[in-house]
Amino acid sequence: MQERRVVITGMGVISPLGHSVDEFWRNLLAGKSGVERITRFDAAKFDTQIAAEVKNFNAEDYIEKKEVRRMDTFTHYALAAAHHAMADSRLLEASVDKEAIGVIVSSGIGGMETFEREDRKLFERGPGRISPFFIPMMISDIAPGYISMKYGFKGPNYSITSACASSSHAIGESFRYIQRGEAEVMICGGAEATITPMGVGGFNAMKALSTRNDDPQRASRPFDLERDGFVMGEGAGILVLESLESATRRDAKIYAEVIGAGYSADAYHITQPAPGGEGAVRAMRLALRSAGIASEKVQYVNAHGTSTEANDKNETQAIAAVFGEHAAKLNISSTKSMIGHLLGASGAVELIATSLTCRDGAIHPTINQITADPDCFLNYTPNEAVRREVQVAISNSFGFGGHNVCLVVRKFAQKT
Repeated sequence: MQERRVVITGMGVISPLGHSVDEFWRNLLAGKSGVERITRFDAAKFDTQIAAEVKNFNAEDYIEKKEVRRMDTFTHYALAAAHHAMADSRLLEASVDKEAIGVIVSSGIGGMETFEREDRKLFERGPGRISPFFIPMMISDIAPGYISMKYGFKGPNYSITSACASSSHAIGESFRYIQRGEAEVMICGGAEATITPMGVGGFNAMKALSTRNDDPQRASRPFDLERDGFVMGEGAGILVLESLESATRRDAKIYAEVIGAGYSADAYHITQPAPGGEGAVRAMRLALRSAGIASEKVQYVNAHGTSTEANDKNETQAIAAVFGEHAAKLNISSTKSMIGHLLGASGAVELIATSLTCRDGAIHPTINQITADPDCFLNYTPNEAVRREVQVAISNSFGFGGHNVCLVVRKFAQKT
Protein backbone atom coordinates (compact mmCIF):
# COMPACT_ATOMS: atom_id res chain seq x y z
CA MET A 1 0.00 0.00 0.00
CA GLN A 2 1.31 3.44 -0.92
CA GLU A 3 2.06 5.62 2.07
CA ARG A 4 -0.23 8.61 2.36
CA ARG A 5 0.92 12.20 2.63
CA VAL A 6 0.36 13.87 6.01
CA VAL A 7 -0.21 17.60 6.46
CA ILE A 8 -0.70 19.99 9.37
CA THR A 9 -4.10 21.71 9.18
CA GLY A 10 -4.48 23.20 12.65
CA MET A 11 -2.28 24.39 15.51
CA GLY A 12 -2.86 25.68 19.01
CA VAL A 13 -0.40 26.88 21.61
CA ILE A 14 -0.46 28.03 25.22
CA SER A 15 2.98 29.38 26.01
CA PRO A 16 5.01 31.88 28.04
CA LEU A 17 4.91 34.08 24.90
CA GLY A 18 1.18 34.00 24.30
CA HIS A 19 -2.01 32.00 24.02
CA SER A 20 -2.35 32.02 20.24
CA VAL A 21 -0.13 30.81 17.43
CA ASP A 22 0.06 34.29 15.92
CA GLU A 23 1.13 35.94 19.20
CA PHE A 24 3.60 33.15 19.96
CA TRP A 25 5.17 33.37 16.50
CA ARG A 26 5.31 37.17 16.49
CA ASN A 27 7.13 37.20 19.85
CA LEU A 28 9.55 34.48 18.76
CA LEU A 29 10.53 36.43 15.66
CA ALA A 30 10.97 39.54 17.81
CA GLY A 31 13.37 37.67 20.12
CA LYS A 32 11.23 38.26 23.19
CA SER A 33 11.94 36.34 26.39
CA GLY A 34 9.14 34.88 28.49
CA VAL A 35 11.38 34.24 31.52
CA GLU A 36 10.64 36.15 34.73
CA ARG A 37 10.69 35.66 38.51
CA ILE A 38 8.54 32.77 39.72
CA THR A 39 5.09 33.86 40.91
CA ARG A 40 3.43 30.46 41.45
CA PHE A 41 5.00 29.93 44.87
CA ASP A 42 7.50 31.57 47.19
CA ALA A 43 10.83 30.58 45.65
CA ALA A 44 13.01 32.62 48.02
CA LYS A 45 14.68 29.53 49.50
CA PHE A 46 15.31 27.85 46.13
CA ASP A 47 18.55 28.07 44.19
CA THR A 48 16.47 28.88 41.11
CA GLN A 49 13.87 31.63 41.42
CA ILE A 50 13.05 32.15 37.75
CA ALA A 51 10.94 30.34 35.17
CA ALA A 52 8.96 30.89 31.95
CA GLU A 53 5.41 30.86 33.29
CA VAL A 54 2.23 31.02 31.25
CA LYS A 55 0.77 34.43 32.00
CA ASN A 56 -2.81 35.77 32.19
CA PHE A 57 -4.35 32.35 31.60
CA ASN A 58 -7.91 31.68 32.72
CA ALA A 59 -8.93 28.04 32.39
CA GLU A 60 -12.60 29.02 32.62
CA ASP A 61 -12.29 30.60 29.18
CA TYR A 62 -12.13 27.04 27.85
CA ILE A 63 -13.58 24.72 30.51
CA GLU A 64 -16.66 24.82 32.74
CA LYS A 65 -15.88 26.08 36.24
CA LYS A 66 -16.87 22.83 37.95
CA GLU A 67 -14.66 20.83 35.62
CA VAL A 68 -11.70 23.19 36.08
CA ARG A 69 -11.48 22.14 39.73
CA ARG A 70 -11.30 18.48 38.68
CA MET A 71 -8.27 18.90 36.40
CA ASP A 72 -4.59 19.60 36.88
CA THR A 73 -3.10 22.68 35.24
CA PHE A 74 -1.38 20.63 32.52
CA THR A 75 -4.81 19.38 31.41
CA HIS A 76 -6.14 22.95 31.39
CA TYR A 77 -3.32 23.87 29.02
CA ALA A 78 -3.92 20.81 26.81
CA LEU A 79 -7.65 21.52 26.45
CA ALA A 80 -7.05 25.21 25.75
CA ALA A 81 -4.45 24.48 23.06
CA ALA A 82 -6.74 21.80 21.59
CA HIS A 83 -9.58 24.34 21.49
CA HIS A 84 -7.42 26.70 19.43
CA ALA A 85 -6.16 23.91 17.16
CA MET A 86 -9.68 22.65 16.47
CA ALA A 87 -10.94 26.16 15.69
CA ASP A 88 -7.91 26.78 13.47
CA SER A 89 -8.42 23.55 11.53
CA ARG A 90 -12.19 24.06 11.07
CA LEU A 91 -12.35 20.30 11.36
CA LEU A 92 -15.64 20.30 13.25
CA GLU A 93 -17.32 22.30 10.51
CA ALA A 94 -16.79 19.41 8.09
CA SER A 95 -18.47 16.05 7.83
CA VAL A 96 -15.87 13.80 9.40
CA ASP A 97 -15.91 10.23 10.68
CA LYS A 98 -15.05 10.63 14.34
CA GLU A 99 -14.01 6.99 14.55
CA ALA A 100 -11.17 7.86 12.16
CA ILE A 101 -9.87 10.67 14.36
CA GLY A 102 -7.42 9.85 17.15
CA VAL A 103 -5.76 11.78 19.96
CA ILE A 104 -2.20 11.30 21.24
CA VAL A 105 -1.29 14.05 23.67
CA SER A 106 1.67 13.50 25.96
CA SER A 107 3.16 14.81 29.17
CA GLY A 108 6.58 14.04 30.53
CA ILE A 109 5.49 14.31 34.17
CA GLY A 110 1.71 14.83 34.34
CA GLY A 111 -0.12 16.31 37.30
CA MET A 112 2.75 17.26 39.58
CA GLU A 113 0.85 20.23 41.02
CA THR A 114 -2.03 17.92 41.99
CA PHE A 115 0.32 15.33 43.46
CA GLU A 116 2.02 17.90 45.68
CA ARG A 117 -1.29 19.35 46.90
CA GLU A 118 -2.84 15.98 47.72
CA ASP A 119 0.37 14.77 49.35
CA ARG A 120 0.21 17.74 51.72
CA LYS A 121 -3.38 16.86 52.56
CA LEU A 122 -2.38 13.28 53.38
CA PHE A 123 0.34 14.25 55.84
CA GLU A 124 -1.36 17.29 57.34
CA ARG A 125 -4.99 16.14 57.50
CA GLY A 126 -5.03 12.37 56.90
CA PRO A 127 -6.04 10.04 54.07
CA GLY A 128 -9.73 10.90 54.36
CA ARG A 129 -9.02 14.34 52.92
CA ILE A 130 -7.53 13.10 49.64
CA SER A 131 -9.66 14.19 46.68
CA PRO A 132 -11.59 11.44 44.89
CA PHE A 133 -10.35 13.09 41.69
CA PHE A 134 -6.69 12.80 42.71
CA ILE A 135 -5.76 9.87 40.45
CA PRO A 136 -7.55 11.03 37.27
CA MET A 137 -6.22 14.56 37.82
CA MET A 138 -2.64 13.33 38.11
CA ILE A 139 -2.24 10.69 35.41
CA SER A 140 -0.65 11.96 32.21
CA ASP A 141 -3.04 10.13 29.86
CA ILE A 142 -6.04 12.10 31.13
CA ALA A 143 -5.36 15.01 28.74
CA PRO A 144 -6.02 13.01 25.53
CA GLY A 145 -8.93 11.36 27.32
CA TYR A 146 -10.58 14.71 27.99
CA ILE A 147 -9.91 15.93 24.44
CA SER A 148 -11.52 12.83 22.95
CA MET A 149 -14.55 13.14 25.24
CA LYS A 150 -15.02 16.82 24.46
CA TYR A 151 -15.04 16.32 20.70
CA GLY A 152 -16.24 12.72 20.43
CA PHE A 153 -13.10 11.40 18.71
CA LYS A 154 -12.99 7.59 18.86
CA GLY A 155 -9.76 6.70 17.09
CA PRO A 156 -6.45 5.79 18.80
CA ASN A 157 -6.24 7.56 22.15
CA TYR A 158 -3.32 7.52 24.55
CA SER A 159 -0.30 9.33 25.96
CA ILE A 160 3.39 8.65 25.44
CA THR A 161 5.82 9.40 28.25
CA SER A 162 9.44 9.74 27.20
CA ALA A 163 10.54 12.76 29.25
CA CYS A 164 11.40 15.74 27.04
CA ALA A 165 10.78 13.71 23.86
CA SER A 166 7.17 12.88 24.84
CA SER A 167 5.22 15.19 22.53
CA SER A 168 7.57 14.56 19.62
CA HIS A 169 6.91 10.84 19.99
CA ALA A 170 3.18 11.67 20.04
CA ILE A 171 3.50 13.56 16.76
CA GLY A 172 5.70 10.91 15.18
CA GLU A 173 3.26 8.12 16.01
CA SER A 174 0.31 10.22 14.84
CA PHE A 175 2.12 10.81 11.55
CA ARG A 176 2.59 7.09 11.11
CA TYR A 177 -1.06 6.25 11.88
CA ILE A 178 -2.19 8.52 9.07
CA GLN A 179 0.62 7.52 6.72
CA ARG A 180 -0.39 3.85 7.06
CA GLY A 181 -4.10 4.59 6.57
CA GLU A 182 -5.09 3.66 10.13
CA ALA A 183 -6.53 7.13 10.83
CA GLU A 184 -7.61 10.14 8.79
CA VAL A 185 -6.88 12.80 11.40
CA MET A 186 -4.80 12.83 14.58
CA ILE A 187 -4.88 15.47 17.31
CA CYS A 188 -1.40 15.36 18.82
CA GLY A 189 1.12 17.20 20.94
CA GLY A 190 1.86 17.69 24.61
CA ALA A 191 1.25 19.68 27.78
CA GLU A 192 3.26 20.32 30.92
CA ALA A 193 2.87 22.32 34.15
CA THR A 194 5.72 21.61 36.55
CA ILE A 195 6.67 25.04 37.88
CA THR A 196 6.03 23.81 41.41
CA PRO A 197 8.19 23.49 44.53
CA MET A 198 9.01 19.85 43.81
CA GLY A 199 9.54 20.49 40.11
CA VAL A 200 12.00 23.32 40.66
CA GLY A 201 13.53 21.73 43.74
CA GLY A 202 14.04 18.42 41.98
CA PHE A 203 15.85 19.91 39.01
CA ASN A 204 17.85 22.12 41.39
CA ALA A 205 19.00 18.97 43.20
CA MET A 206 20.33 17.71 39.85
CA LYS A 207 22.13 21.04 39.25
CA ALA A 208 20.27 21.24 35.92
CA LEU A 209 18.61 24.67 36.20
CA SER A 210 20.05 28.12 35.61
CA THR A 211 20.51 30.18 38.77
CA ARG A 212 20.84 33.50 36.96
CA ASN A 213 18.13 34.93 39.22
CA ASP A 214 19.27 38.54 38.88
CA ASP A 215 18.84 38.54 35.08
CA PRO A 216 15.90 36.25 34.19
CA GLN A 217 15.51 37.21 30.54
CA ARG A 218 19.15 36.38 29.82
CA ALA A 219 19.17 33.13 31.78
CA SER A 220 18.26 30.76 28.95
CA ARG A 221 21.25 31.00 26.62
CA PRO A 222 21.64 27.89 24.47
CA PHE A 223 25.03 27.38 22.82
CA ASP A 224 26.51 30.37 24.68
CA LEU A 225 29.75 29.89 26.60
CA GLU A 226 28.25 31.41 29.77
CA ARG A 227 25.16 29.19 29.94
CA ASP A 228 24.60 27.69 33.37
CA GLY A 229 21.59 25.40 32.94
CA PHE A 230 18.10 25.32 31.49
CA VAL A 231 15.10 27.43 32.48
CA MET A 232 11.85 25.64 33.21
CA GLY A 233 8.85 26.56 31.08
CA GLU A 234 5.26 25.38 30.85
CA GLY A 235 2.35 25.26 28.43
CA ALA A 236 0.99 23.13 25.61
CA GLY A 237 1.24 22.66 21.88
CA ILE A 238 -1.41 20.79 19.88
CA LEU A 239 -1.35 20.03 16.16
CA VAL A 240 -4.00 18.64 13.83
CA LEU A 241 -2.39 16.15 11.46
CA GLU A 242 -4.48 15.02 8.54
CA SER A 243 -4.18 12.96 5.39
CA LEU A 244 -3.72 15.14 2.33
CA GLU A 245 -6.80 13.50 0.80
CA SER A 246 -8.96 14.52 3.75
CA ALA A 247 -7.50 18.03 3.87
CA THR A 248 -8.03 18.51 0.12
CA ARG A 249 -11.58 17.17 0.31
CA ARG A 250 -12.59 19.81 2.82
CA ASP A 251 -10.38 22.57 1.38
CA ALA A 252 -8.42 22.89 4.62
CA LYS A 253 -5.64 25.40 5.22
CA ILE A 254 -2.27 23.64 5.23
CA TYR A 255 0.72 24.89 7.25
CA ALA A 256 3.32 22.31 6.24
CA GLU A 257 3.76 18.64 5.42
CA VAL A 258 5.19 16.11 7.88
CA ILE A 259 7.42 13.79 5.90
CA GLY A 260 9.57 11.83 8.36
CA ALA A 261 10.21 10.70 11.91
CA GLY A 262 13.15 8.93 13.49
CA TYR A 263 13.57 7.48 16.98
CA SER A 264 16.57 6.09 18.82
CA ALA A 265 17.90 5.29 22.28
CA ASP A 266 21.27 6.31 23.69
CA ALA A 267 21.47 3.23 25.95
CA TYR A 268 24.07 5.22 27.87
CA HIS A 269 23.03 7.23 30.95
CA ILE A 270 19.86 8.27 32.82
CA THR A 271 20.40 12.00 32.17
CA GLN A 272 23.55 12.62 30.10
CA PRO A 273 23.52 12.33 26.29
CA ALA A 274 25.72 9.74 24.64
CA PRO A 275 29.19 11.08 23.73
CA GLY A 276 29.20 12.98 20.46
CA GLY A 277 25.42 12.87 20.40
CA GLU A 278 25.63 9.36 18.96
CA GLY A 279 21.96 8.59 19.66
CA ALA A 280 20.87 11.93 18.20
CA VAL A 281 22.90 11.16 15.08
CA ARG A 282 20.96 7.94 14.53
CA ALA A 283 17.59 9.61 15.16
CA MET A 284 18.32 12.33 12.60
CA ARG A 285 19.56 9.84 10.01
CA LEU A 286 16.54 7.61 10.54
CA ALA A 287 14.23 10.61 10.16
CA LEU A 288 15.86 11.70 6.91
CA ARG A 289 15.69 8.13 5.62
CA SER A 290 12.02 7.97 6.60
CA ALA A 291 11.43 11.21 4.69
CA GLY A 292 13.42 10.08 1.65
CA ILE A 293 15.41 13.31 1.89
CA ALA A 294 19.16 13.77 1.48
CA SER A 295 20.78 15.74 4.28
CA GLU A 296 21.82 18.57 1.95
CA LYS A 297 18.13 19.29 1.22
CA VAL A 298 17.63 20.56 4.80
CA GLN A 299 17.94 24.31 5.41
CA TYR A 300 16.88 24.63 9.06
CA VAL A 301 17.22 22.74 12.35
CA ASN A 302 15.09 23.58 15.36
CA ALA A 303 17.52 22.32 17.98
CA HIS A 304 16.69 20.69 21.29
CA GLY A 305 19.02 23.46 22.50
CA THR A 306 18.46 23.30 26.26
CA SER A 307 21.16 25.73 27.47
CA THR A 308 23.02 22.97 29.31
CA GLU A 309 26.68 22.30 28.65
CA ALA A 310 26.28 18.62 27.80
CA ASN A 311 23.25 18.94 25.51
CA ASP A 312 24.47 21.90 23.47
CA LYS A 313 27.94 20.47 22.87
CA ASN A 314 26.69 16.99 21.98
CA GLU A 315 23.86 18.25 19.77
CA THR A 316 26.35 20.41 17.88
CA GLN A 317 28.57 17.39 17.31
CA ALA A 318 25.58 15.32 16.21
CA ILE A 319 24.41 17.90 13.66
CA ALA A 320 27.95 18.19 12.32
CA ALA A 321 28.18 14.40 11.98
CA VAL A 322 24.87 14.06 10.14
CA PHE A 323 25.25 17.01 7.78
CA GLY A 324 29.01 17.08 7.22
CA GLU A 325 30.12 20.11 5.18
CA HIS A 326 26.47 21.11 4.73
CA ALA A 327 26.19 21.77 8.50
CA ALA A 328 27.88 25.14 7.99
CA LYS A 329 25.08 26.15 5.60
CA LEU A 330 22.27 25.40 8.06
CA ASN A 331 20.39 27.89 10.15
CA ILE A 332 19.84 26.47 13.63
CA SER A 333 17.85 27.99 16.47
CA SER A 334 16.61 27.14 19.93
CA THR A 335 13.04 28.08 20.79
CA LYS A 336 13.93 27.35 24.43
CA SER A 337 16.08 30.49 24.52
CA MET A 338 12.79 32.43 24.76
CA ILE A 339 10.19 30.10 26.30
CA GLY A 340 12.38 27.93 28.48
CA HIS A 341 12.11 24.16 28.50
CA LEU A 342 8.53 22.90 28.42
CA LEU A 343 9.76 19.35 29.15
CA GLY A 344 7.25 16.89 27.65
CA ALA A 345 5.45 19.66 25.73
CA SER A 346 8.59 21.17 24.22
CA GLY A 347 8.70 19.08 21.04
CA ALA A 348 5.16 19.98 19.97
CA VAL A 349 5.60 23.69 20.59
CA GLU A 350 8.90 23.61 18.73
CA LEU A 351 7.40 21.75 15.76
CA ILE A 352 4.80 24.51 15.54
CA ALA A 353 7.65 27.02 15.27
CA THR A 354 9.43 24.81 12.72
CA SER A 355 6.31 24.53 10.57
CA LEU A 356 5.80 28.28 10.62
CA THR A 357 9.41 28.69 9.53
CA CYS A 358 8.65 26.63 6.42
CA ARG A 359 5.41 28.51 5.77
CA ASP A 360 6.80 32.03 6.20
CA GLY A 361 10.47 31.76 5.25
CA ALA A 362 11.40 33.34 8.58
CA ILE A 363 13.78 31.82 11.13
CA HIS A 364 13.47 32.90 14.73
CA PRO A 365 16.70 33.66 16.60
CA THR A 366 18.49 31.98 19.45
CA ILE A 367 18.57 34.86 21.89
CA ASN A 368 21.27 35.48 24.51
CA GLN A 369 24.01 33.98 22.36
CA ILE A 370 26.66 36.54 23.18
CA THR A 371 29.92 34.77 24.02
CA ALA A 372 31.09 32.21 21.48
CA ASP A 373 31.66 28.69 22.77
CA PRO A 374 34.34 26.93 20.71
CA ASP A 375 32.50 23.63 21.27
CA CYS A 376 29.36 25.12 19.67
CA PHE A 377 30.68 26.12 16.27
CA LEU A 378 27.60 26.23 14.00
CA ASN A 379 25.21 29.00 12.95
CA TYR A 380 22.60 29.26 15.71
CA THR A 381 20.91 32.36 14.19
CA PRO A 382 22.07 34.55 17.07
CA ASN A 383 19.82 37.25 18.52
CA GLU A 384 18.07 38.40 15.33
CA ALA A 385 15.54 36.65 13.11
CA VAL A 386 16.53 36.10 9.49
CA ARG A 387 14.61 35.70 6.26
CA ARG A 388 15.38 32.51 4.38
CA GLU A 389 13.35 30.25 2.13
CA VAL A 390 13.09 26.93 3.96
CA GLN A 391 11.87 23.94 1.99
CA VAL A 392 12.85 21.24 4.51
CA ALA A 393 13.42 21.51 8.25
CA ILE A 394 13.96 19.15 11.16
CA SER A 395 13.08 19.43 14.85
CA ASN A 396 15.06 17.59 17.52
CA SER A 397 13.87 16.40 20.93
CA PHE A 398 15.95 14.43 23.44
CA GLY A 399 14.80 13.14 26.82
CA PHE A 400 16.22 11.84 30.09
CA GLY A 401 16.57 8.09 29.76
CA GLY A 402 18.24 8.46 26.38
CA HIS A 403 15.13 8.99 24.24
CA ASN A 404 15.77 10.75 20.90
CA VAL A 405 13.24 11.93 18.33
CA CYS A 406 13.72 13.82 15.09
CA LEU A 407 10.77 15.05 13.01
CA VAL A 408 11.01 16.29 9.41
CA VAL A 409 8.64 18.82 7.86
CA ARG A 410 8.50 20.30 4.37
CA LYS A 411 7.00 23.46 2.91
CA PHE A 412 3.72 22.32 1.46
CA ALA A 413 3.33 21.93 -2.28
CA GLN A 414 0.39 20.13 -3.88
CA LYS A 415 2.79 18.14 -6.06
CA THR A 416 6.19 16.86 -4.95
